[in-house]
Amino acid sequence: MKLNTRIFGEVEIEDSKIISFPNGIIGFPDLKRFTLMHDEEQGTNTIKWLQSIEEPGFAMPVMDPLFVCPDYQPMVDKEAVSDIGELDNDEMLVLVTVTVPHDLKQMTVNLKGPFIINTKEMKATQTIIDNEEYPVKFPIYDILQKNKANA
Repeated sequence: MKLNTRIFGEVEIEDSKIISFPNGIIGFPDLKRFTLMHDEEQGTNTIKWLQSIEEPGFAMPVMDPLFVCPDYQPMVDKEAVSDIGELDNDEMLVLVTVTVPHDLKQMTVNLKGPFIINTKEMKATQTIIDNEEYPVKFPIYDILQKNKANA
């Protein structure tokens, strides 16, 4: 399937790469089909984009929370993820949204509302973590700079 995206231009998306969100995502309940994209030059260990299939102009920056919060282990309510199939650690991908304001030093990730993706079934959900330890706006700029210097 061809998709004309805002960030990557026209791209070809394989059906096997489409992730289904049965309940949509928070704030966008009607958007139910996405794919993960990334800048080939940057590699996969950086910000990825959760690209909507239904609305090609909509893409949300996401990343693996372990890059910025190595001890991130949210307790997820099994009921909240029951509609995406049996979850196995080897077939589960957790991503968090990234907010990139004009002042990059204010960049944050949302540790409170992760996306849980069942990579075997290609089904996903966004859930809210009931834990004060994980904020909606977790600052990451300094962490990313430190990681970059150590690489």
